[in-house]
Amino acid sequence: MKAVMLTAGVGRRLGSLGDRPKCLLEFDGKSLLERHIEILRRVNVRELVLGVGFEAHRIEAHLERIAGDMAIRTVFNADYEHGSVVTLWALRHHLDCDLLLMDADVLYDERLLRRLCESRHANAFLLDRDFEAGDEPVKLCVHGGTLVEFRKKIDADYDFCGESVGFFRFSESVARKLATAAGQYVERRAIMEPYEEAIRDVLLAEPRQFGYEDVTGLPWIEIDFPEDVKRARDDILPRLHESDTA
Repeated sequence: MKAVMLTAGVGRRLGSLGDRPKCLLEFDGKSLLERHIEILRRVNVRELVLGVGFEAHRIEAHLERIAGDMAIRTVFNADYEHGSVVTLWALRHHLDCDLLLMDADVLYDERLLRRLCESRHANAFLLDRDFEAGDEPVKLCVHGGTLVEFRKKIDADYDFCGESVGFFRFSESVARKLATAAGQYVERRAIMEPYEEAIRDVLLAEPRQFGYEDVTGLPWIEIDFPEDVKRARDDILPRLHESDTA
């Protein structure tokens, strides 16, 4: 299994902190990207493909220092200021096997990724039921044990919903369908859409192919705003240290 990670975007909502790719933000002296690589090694993923764009040279220079024995390659998306579905399309040739698809801007407990890798589902999402209501979280909705919606704004009947962590496990056949779905967005010039829309299309076409792992209670945070950086340092990091010593 390999990991495919989206790192191309511009973090405009971070204000002055958005002068670098979000994966280069440091917490306790380690970048998010370095933390990803360390965790991937520990869950026995040895290949990583990065979709890069904004300040790609800074990511590549950082990789020279931290890659170690991890096989890493980058794929440049020149249209990185468009929606992330374009970066997913740029990565299409690497959506060719069983893989993990990952957002880069997440600080998280290793147990989340381990739960995903060890899932009994060939195609799996991570779902956290403890989230703040509103239009910002990407939500997963479950009805009768089946995933029925995956979006920020939802209009569906469901038993419960949770926030998507932004990490996914896909089988080879579903990964290839995802590449096709991303291509359809590019073909019809819907290039400002997030990559989650392509995942949603594949999910809703055959929902019974997918499952989820409930990771409620495990610490993680997606970094989008300056207040997320503060919460990551003040709340999430101490909890990660606690789990390391448990």
